[in-house]
Amino acid sequence: MSRPRWKSNQDKLIFLVFNGLGRLVRLLSRKQFEWIAFRIGDFLYDIVRVRRGVVRQNLAAAFPGMPLKERRRIGRQVYRNMSVSLLEILRIPMVENAEDAKKLIDIDLSEFIAATKEKGRGGILLSAHFGNWELAGVCIGLLGLPMTVVAKRLRNKLIDQEINRIRKIHGNDVLYKKQALRDGLRLLKHGGVLTILGDQSDPDMSFVTDFLGRPASFFQGPAFLALKAQVPVFLIMTRRQPSGKYLMELKEIKTSDLTFSKASIQELTLRYISELEHYIRTYPEEWFWLHNRWKRNA
Repeated sequence: MSRPRWKSNQDKLIFLVFNGLGRLVRLLSRKQFEWIAFRIGDFLYDIVRVRRGVVRQNLAAAFPGMPLKERRRIGRQVYRNMSVSLLEILRIPMVENAEDAKKLIDIDLSEFIAATKEKGRGGILLSAHFGNWELAGVCIGLLGLPMTVVAKRLRNKLIDQEINRIRKIHGNDVLYKKQALRDGLRLLKHGGVLTILGDQSDPDMSFVTDFLGRPASFFQGPAFLALKAQVPVFLIMTRRQPSGKYLMELKEIKTSDLTFSKASIQELTLRYISELEHYIRTYPEEWFWLHNRWKRNA
């Protein structure tokens, strides 16, 4: 079904603004673009109040014992970090080689490489809407570990195409979620690396568990793929340091005691949800609280 003309024109306008903003931020120094990003974040939080009610509701539910003043501080920082991440994504074309990547992130990939490439098998990097997950993927590819990213198709086709172009700019690839099980399994069996955001909700409500104090639905796809392909799963989380550089931490999720069965798929899903929750509770300003994550469980 074709989109209405007014909607197509709106998409084109948004795309032009997106591209224009990209050209602008690539002219700025890091200090300049970070200052602008913080001001944008404050404007969205204080004046426009985009989803501010959702953010405050989510933080209150997750941290009921936390003082209101601290939750408000976290909320403001979430908007600042979100704005920084967006502008950093627009600056990805400036990240041209491994040396550029090393200036943006600190990471040790040796444990993951030892468990995957050195053994001639693939692996899953499981992350979340945490830190700058888009920048992380591009930098990891430049550091010698090209990957395939499982992504959700954006409604604006022009921006979707541009974001995918940026994702693939240095050898990474993209799979849409509908392709993930079939093509992802084939990729893993041929030694590839699949990157999946594990904090997304399942509209079918096939698996529901407690997450940040409330029932939440989760896809079990990452666990299904890992156990079916018999590949390791590593949690990879990026968090921004005061210097502006990102620290990327990897942790293997134990699978050696599991089999390819419904019970094991659920158990592995619970294991990585627990790890994700730990990071979000420890560094709440890094997670994307603007998403109405629990709307299907209301």
